[in-house]
Amino acid sequence: MAYHAALYVFVFLPVCLVAYQSMPQRHRWKVLLGFSWLFFYLISGKLIIYLIGTTLLTHYTGIWLTLLKEKECREKEQADRAAKREIKKKYQKQGRAVLALGVILLLAVLAYMKYYNFFVDNASLILDRLLLPLPLETKRIILPIGISFYTLQAIGYMADVYWGKIRAEENVFRNALFLGFFPQIMEGPICRYTDTAGELFAGKPLSYENLSDGYVRIFWGLFKKKVIADRLSVPVSAVFDHYGDHHGAVIAAAAVAYTIQLYMEFSGCMDIVIGSGKLFGICLPENFRQPFSARSAAEFWRRWHISLGTWFKTYIFYPVSMSGLVKKWNQFGKKHAGKYITQLGVSAIALFPVWLCNGLWHGARWSYIFYGMYYFTLILLGIAVKPGRDRILKVCRINEDALYWRIIQIGKTWVIIFTGELFFRADGLRAGLSMFRSMFDGFDIRQFWDGTMLGFGLSRADFAAIAAGCIVVAVVGHLKERGGTVNGRLKKVPTPVRWCVYYALIFAVLLLGAYGDGYQAVDLIYAGF
Repeated sequence: MAYHAALYVFVFLPVCLVAYQSMPQRHRWKVLLGFSWLFFYLISGKLIIYLIGTTLLTHYTGIWLTLLKEKECREKEQADRAAKREIKKKYQKQGRAVLALGVILLLAVLAYMKYYNFFVDNASLILDRLLLPLPLETKRIILPIGISFYTLQAIGYMADVYWGKIRAEENVFRNALFLGFFPQIMEGPICRYTDTAGELFAGKPLSYENLSDGYVRIFWGLFKKKVIADRLSVPVSAVFDHYGDHHGAVIAAAAVAYTIQLYMEFSGCMDIVIGSGKLFGICLPENFRQPFSARSAAEFWRRWHISLGTWFKTYIFYPVSMSGLVKKWNQFGKKHAGKYITQLGVSAIALFPVWLCNGLWHGARWSYIFYGMYYFTLILLGIAVKPGRDRILKVCRINEDALYWRIIQIGKTWVIIFTGELFFRADGLRAGLSMFRSMFDGFDIRQFWDGTMLGFGLSRADFAAIAAGCIVVAVVGHLKERGGTVNGRLKKVPTPVRWCVYYALIFAVLLLGAYGDGYQAVDLIYAGF
């Protein structure tokens, strides 16, 4: 069962809603927990033990950290200023050790589940060339669904308790709901405790407004997934799975098509997730903000998978920026390198682990690591050239807000995005490099309209449905970019008109979705990360 399945939308959610509303308010969060564990069990079976283990470790690590803070406060009450400093150092050291233990245990499980075979394969390759056998073999490891998402959420919770931003939750089952809330367990968004805890446990009664808004958002996500993303999966798989048979415009078209497919599916899934939470009065954070309106690679990542970027910024970028290594570089740079090189060095030191982890987080493949380093290089290059770029714009009197300049910047960013997604989707780094090279081999723009693109499983009617769907999504995105929400605007129009739009959305999903002969059910891409 997945979020886009009829079983989820028309059976699981309604049953959960009825059970939720039937319970007294103070117990409704328990219904959500029960259905969350049921959902996880239905898709992962006995692998639910990993989620339960993560919950227990996270909960008791948080309790341990809070007890240390309370003990520190009691000792400080009886101490003078000098003694207080020593007490603070002692408990900071103990707190760091407890946090490190919790984080290492969580990452050890994640590393084993996701990266063990990757390590063994690469270590064997190196040692074979050195004529040194490796006494390890690859294993068949089944990943628990959502392990990357709830592991990061658990680490964030423990870090926030350590930093004193939140007090540890005393009820282990409440932590279980925070980490395992069923709408977000498969693909996020990755939440901080303060983002959702209050609403998760409030037990708000169901309301007409939340139910209508929630299901409209769910069908909007299904529209993106069923009408656009699932159709594009057919030609994308045909080209990427047999990339050696294609070149030129076909490869370029496949890179663009995959980017659109990934966005429509992932953002569509987030619409279903956020809509599911809205049904219960729970507002999950947005994960996308019109990413294709970005004017640079850095801005693109501030708009794409926002919760992951926020997590990396909060728990990797900022701590590294304040680390002893950066402080030492600052001291050295000010004396020997100058302000510009010093700041560039600080950016490189802080950004490198962020983008290395970004690549590794997506999976155990060199192409994912390359993908992370690709954006690290581009973003650092953007920081490096910014002073010179700003001077050139000033001398040339170019208005950065002028329409023509915005179009140029957005177009440049699209090229960066499409190239990055080509490597992201390719079956390994070698395949990605081969596809990138072949894109320039015999490129013929006429292939876009001479019928070549019809040879990959889609008809003209399919392309028309994709184009119409993309136009609708683009218009909605443009309206959101200008401020406000489309649903909010619809509420201001007469009720018959509003419900005509809602029914049009529902029938578009039912009538134009990619079903039947020639289409196979397409799994959620990010559920595999």
